[in-house]
This record gives sequence, C-alpha cells and structure tokens, in this order.
Amino acid sequence: MARVLSGIQPSGDLHLGNYVGAISRWAREQQPEHFFCIVNLHAITVPQDPAGLRERTVDLACWLLAAGLDPDVCTLFVQSHVAEHAELSWVLECTATMGELGRMVQFKEKSAGKESVSVGLFTYPVLQAADILLYQADEVPVGADQRQHVELTRDLAQRFNTRFGDTFTLPRATLPEAGARVMDLQLVDKRMAKSVESPQGKILLGESEDETRRKVMRAVTDSGAEVRAAADKPGVSNLLDLMAAVTGTDIAALEAHFDGKGYGDFKREVAEAVNAYLRPVRSRYAELRTDPAMVEESLRKGAGKARAVAAETMEAVRDRVGLLPRA
Repeated sequence: MARVLSGIQPSGDLHLGNYVGAISRWAREQQPEHFFCIVNLHAITVPQDPAGLRERTVDLACWLLAAGLDPDVCTLFVQSHVAEHAELSWVLECTATMGELGRMVQFKEKSAGKESVSVGLFTYPVLQAADILLYQADEVPVGADQRQHVELTRDLAQRFNTRFGDTFTLPRATLPEAGARVMDLQLVDKRMAKSVESPQGKILLGESEDETRRKVMRAVTDSGAEVRAAADKPGVSNLLDLMAAVTGTDIAALEAHFDGKGYGDFKREVAEAVNAYLRPVRSRYAELRTDPAMVEESLRKGAGKARAVAAETMEAVRDRVGLLPRA
C-alpha cells in the first residue's frame, strides 16, 4: 500500500470547493498509510494573529473530523506537534541551494512588489520537503501549482541519499482523481477558491443554510429561461455542474428534470440540494465544536502516530550527517 501525505493550511474559510474537491475524498479513500497534516508552521510564513491562528487550526481539525477522517484509521495531526518537521527542515536547508529556492514560482508570485518578505517565505518549500520526506511518503497528491515543490523534494532527497547513503523514499506527485470542478457563483469562469475575493460567490462550510440559499438564488445566470448546459450559458451550466456534484446525478438527467421550469424553481432546488449535501458535515462540526476534549484527544493520538514514524526517520538522518545520538 502506497504511503500518502496531504497537507492543508489553517488559513481562510473552507468552502464547498475544498470539501468536494479534497476533504470528502480524503475521508472516502482514507487508509492506515494515509497521513493528513494541518500545516500551521507554513501559515506563519506571513504575519498571523496568534489567537486567530490557534482558532483556525482547531476549526480546521473539527471540519476534517466532521467530514469523516477517522483517527483510528488514518493519521491526522498538527505539524507543530511533531518537532522533527522543523529539525529535518534545517538539515535539508543545508542541502538545498539559494538558486533552487529562488526559482520557486510561488515565492516569486508571493514576494512580487514587496520591499521585504520573511526568510520563511523563501525557505518554506524546504519545510514542505521535510513534511513529505519525514514520513517516507510514496505519493503526494497536489495541484499543478505544487508540482515544482515535489520535484524539489525529490532533488533534495536524491542529493542527500547520494551524499550520505540511502535514507529517503523518493516521492512522486500525483494529480487528484478527476472530479467535480466547483466554480464561483459570481465569477463563473473561476474556481471557488480561498484566494479569490468573491464573498457572494463562495459557499462556505461554516455559513448557515439561509446564507447558502441566498447565495445560490443570487448566482449569475444567463439570458433566456431554458435550463441547459451550453457554452453560451455559463451561469446555468455552472449551477447544473454544482447540482450534479452534490447529488451524483448526470447533467442530461438534470436537464430533463428541469425542462419547462424557470430559473427561480431551478435555483431553489439547487440551493436545497447543496444544503442537504452539507447538512451532515455541518451538524457533526457543530457537535465537535462543543467537545474540545474529543478534538484534542484525536489530535494527540494523531501526533503520537506521526511522531513514531518521524522519530525513526530523524534518528537515521542524525546518524547519517554525524550528529550525536540523543541522550
């Protein structure tokens, strides 16, 4: 069984696109060799409010547990709870070069136009490499924008292995299974995303059913009244795709169902379908927020499982590079 590592930052509000595209799939496919890391150390590469970061970290853990990630099956943990992440990152920083990190596209984009940025923003791809290599991951599911970082991880692992002996598994980037693309309700040519400023275009996991309903009812549609998927009807096509994603019904069947119905009836049914889809996870999340001890215990269990693997890797790394064994 391939060992898989996935990380998610506690930044921004989770939305329907996050849930459909990643989190629900993680829960559905989880296995004992799957590691899910809340990467709060990555979050502090840019200024953070400490209280806000703590709150978002717990909040994210609650959503992941509510979605069905089971601490008895997979390993769900917080990055900062495993000290070996920072330790291995330093060793790998001494393996990486300035040129390699300077070529990272995301660093160029995030630092563009700024007089000064943190060193952490420059070196965070090395911390990401440490996240992966620490658990000897075989596969890292990533989007296209992160493939460069997995390639850097492979380069650092290969260089370390060549210099010090076989130590790290060489991971491979895998694209997530093709699935539903959840688009913005207002900017219908863009994916629903944390980075897109579109308050009315994103359906947030944490909002009320009334808020979700209002957003769907105000979603962009098109001229005419026919409910069909077509290139000249991007708004209606978007809502049909959304309903297909949350109901599992194919587009042709939905078009037949809405034949002769107006946009008002169409949107009301889409809104109810979305709310019905999210109702169980929203309900479970509300329960978990009132039971911090259960969430804390789940994260403690995950950290213990993660540390057992991380400690074994770091013991080998320390020995390879000539560091004295720990007392």
